[in-house]
Amino acid sequence: MRFDNILAGAIPEPRGRDGIVLAALLAKQAGGRLTVATVQPPAWTTPGPARAEETAWRAYLEEQAESTLTQARQIVGDDADYVIHMHKGSGRGLVELARRRGADVVVIGSAPGGGKGRIEIGSTADQLLHSSSVPVLLAPRGFADEPPGAFERITVAYRRGPSADAAVVSAARAAAALEVPLRLVTLVVSSGRRVEVEERMLERLRDQTAADLRAAARGHRRRLEVEVEVLEGRNVGQALATASWVSGELLLCASSTGGPLRRVFLGDTSVKIVRAATCPVMILTRQP
Repeated sequence: MRFDNILAGAIPEPRGRDGIVLAALLAKQAGGRLTVATVQPPAWTTPGPARAEETAWRAYLEEQAESTLTQARQIVGDDADYVIHMHKGSGRGLVELARRRGADVVVIGSAPGGGKGRIEIGSTADQLLHSSSVPVLLAPRGFADEPPGAFERITVAYRRGPSADAAVVSAARAAAALEVPLRLVTLVVSSGRRVEVEERMLERLRDQTAADLRAAARGHRRRLEVEVEVLEGRNVGQALATASWVSGELLLCASSTGGPLRRVFLGDTSVKIVRAATCPVMILTRQP
């Protein structure tokens, strides 16, 4: 995984700062080039007297786009490219722009409605998370208020399988690029009941999960600091809460195996992880 070319989506709202600050942090630490883009809907073309309204609408869109990029420039400065892209859908517009500019990752903030420090998936993220040909990085709400000075660790939500193994390889490359340690975690969700037969099954599951994690980490420890951990709870949120999280954490998830190859496709478990996470989350593309 490379971070040579990073694309950040900008919107004319305060929460848009979160994705821009996160993208700038990634670009700085990885030594990549940052592009900040705002996606605007195309103005309609109407014949006759309605052209006056069309002209006013076009002027409004241009003013809004320029204002959005001016706000982004105040955060990032001149060491970035600033682009206005026209498309009916903000997420699909970012997908199209990422392809045109050869972006390695697309970064956006949380949708409104989520709690501070959490990620809410809105329409833009939904479009990206079901069609992007590059990884998508989501910033929690309020990330720009107290951003870390640097990324400190990459954690991968791992479940044995070809897609997850490919995600570990990508994460190891990302950790090497950012010069941070790597952690592999597997979530075990249990009912919490202390029924003997269920407890025996859980014990076998814990042992197998720990063995899978050790096997996944093997081979990466020659060039990285790698740790593994089994997280257990009654649901995904509880399981994630049992782990320690550093301020500069970056959580990576593999795409669902049911999605198209080399595209991001968010599965049910990944949706729960994204919504329960308290740090930035990156969804990788599905690899063969």
